[in-house]
Amino acid sequence: MKHLTLTYGLAISSLFLGISQSATGQTALQIENVILNDQKNFYFIDFENYPKSLNNLPIGVFDSGTGGLTVLDALVNFDEYDNESKVLKKDGVLDFSKENFIYLADQANMPYGNYHAVNKDDLLKEHIIKDFQFLLSDKYYLHYNDQNYQTNKDKVKAIVIACNTATAYCYSDAEAFMKKTKLDIPVIGVINAAARGTLANFGKEESGAIAVFATVGTIASKGYERTLREQINTLGLKGDIQIFNQGGHGVAEAVDGEPDFIKAEAKHPRSNYRGPSLDNKDYKIDRTLLDIYNFNFDKNQMLCDGKDVEDCSQLQINSSENYIRFHLVSLLEQMRKSENSQPLKSLILGCTHYPYLIKEINEVLLELKNYKGNDGDFKYRSLISEKVHIVDPSIFVARELHQALAQKELFNSNGNMLENSEFYISVPNTENKNVKLEGEELRFSYDYKYGRNENEIQEYVKVVPFDRKNVSDLTLDRFKSIIPNTYELIRNFSQHSPKMEEYEQEMKIK
Repeated sequence: MKHLTLTYGLAISSLFLGISQSATGQTALQIENVILNDQKNFYFIDFENYPKSLNNLPIGVFDSGTGGLTVLDALVNFDEYDNESKVLKKDGVLDFSKENFIYLADQANMPYGNYHAVNKDDLLKEHIIKDFQFLLSDKYYLHYNDQNYQTNKDKVKAIVIACNTATAYCYSDAEAFMKKTKLDIPVIGVINAAARGTLANFGKEESGAIAVFATVGTIASKGYERTLREQINTLGLKGDIQIFNQGGHGVAEAVDGEPDFIKAEAKHPRSNYRGPSLDNKDYKIDRTLLDIYNFNFDKNQMLCDGKDVEDCSQLQINSSENYIRFHLVSLLEQMRKSENSQPLKSLILGCTHYPYLIKEINEVLLELKNYKGNDGDFKYRSLISEKVHIVDPSIFVARELHQALAQKELFNSNGNMLENSEFYISVPNTENKNVKLEGEELRFSYDYKYGRNENEIQEYVKVVPFDRKNVSDLTLDRFKSIIPNTYELIRNFSQHSPKMEEYEQEMKIK
C-alpha cells in the first residue's frame, strides 16, 4: 500500500488527465507563453536562472481563499515520520518543522467553484496558472496602493494545490505548464489523497454510502466521483458503495465573508443575495422542510421579510451554520428519495473551507439522526451510520508531500517554520482602470469577476502580505480558535516579518 500511495502521489495526473480534458480541454493559454517568453511582462519568470539548489527554498501552498489554511495546518502539525531516518514512526518532532512555507489566498478571484457554472473554465485555469506564477516568482506588492512591486520573495521547491476545484479542473494543465518550465519540483493535489483516505474506511465486502460535499464547480467536474470509482475498482472492493454529491452553494463564500452570500450586519433580505432562497430554482429552500432545517434565526442569521417564518416571502441564509443546515438536509433528502440507499458512512469535505465547520456538521448530522417526523418515525436514522467518518483530505496531502520530498531529497535542514513562513493574499488592482469594484470592501463586482475573458493578459490583482486590512478580525479569530498553530505562524509573519517591517517603515517616512 505504501508503494501505491507514492505512485499516485507523484503521478496523480494519470487519473486527472481525463477529468481535466473532459472538463476544460488541454489547450495552452496565453498566460503560459507570457510567463515563459515575454521578458517585458510582469508575469515573466527567467526559469533558466531558477535556483539550482532547491532544499532551502520554501514550500508553496495556494487556495482560492483562506480555506486552504486548513491544508497548511495539517502540514504544520504533521508528525508521522522519524525526522532523522524518515521512516514511518512518530518522534514527537513536527515533520515539516524545518521547512518554510509561503501561502497564497487568491481571495480577489474567489470562489473558484463558480467559474464552471458561467462557462469560464479557461478563465479559472488562467487564475490558477497565475497562482503558480506567484509562487515560482520573486514578485509581490507590499501594499495594495503601491505602484512598484518588490522582488525579494523566495521562490519555491514544491507546490501544494490546497483547492479541490483547482485540482479538479487544472491539475493536468498545471503539470503540462510545469514541464515547459523544466523545473523538477513536486506538485501535490487534494482529490486523490481524499479518495484513498475515504475508501480505507471500507472493508472488502462492506457496503455504504459516501457523500462528496464540495463546491458546485468541484461537483460538476465529477473529479471525486470518477476518482472514487477508479479506486474502488483498483482496490477490488466488492460491497455496494454508493456515491452522493452535494454542491455546497454558498458555504465557502460564507466562510470567507463574501457579501453576495452573507452580510453580518444585514437585518433584512438583500437584493444582491445569491445564496439558497425560496425562489432559487437550483438551491431552493423548501417550505415543507423548514422544521427539519431548524434554521437558527438569532442575531439575523436568517433574513426574513415577515414577522415570522410563515409570513416570509423572502428567506435568506446569513450564517455559516445555516448554510450547513440547508445542505445536509438537502443531501439526506437526496438519499431518502434514491432507491435502496445505503447508510452514510463517509462524508468527504471536498472544499478546504469546510473543515472550519466540522463542529456544525457533526451537530447537524446528530440532530438529523434523531429527528422524528409527525408519524413518530425517525426520518433519516436508517440513512446515517452509527459512525460517520468526516474525511478532511489535508492529512493525506501531508503524507504525499512528505513522500515526494523524501523521494527527491528536498528536505530543508536549516529552515524554521515559525520564523520564516509567509502569507499573501490577492486584492483588486485599483491601478488597473478596467477593474470594476463594488461595496465598502472594494471587491470585484460579481458581473466583472465572472464576465472577464481568458487571454486578456493584465494584472487584475495585486498580491500583498496578510494584514488586518485584508483579513478581518472575525476571520483571524476563527484561525486562532480552529487552527491555532497556523495562526501563530500568521501572527509571527505579520508582527516580525522583515517585509512587513519594511512596509511599516515606508509608511512612517511617507
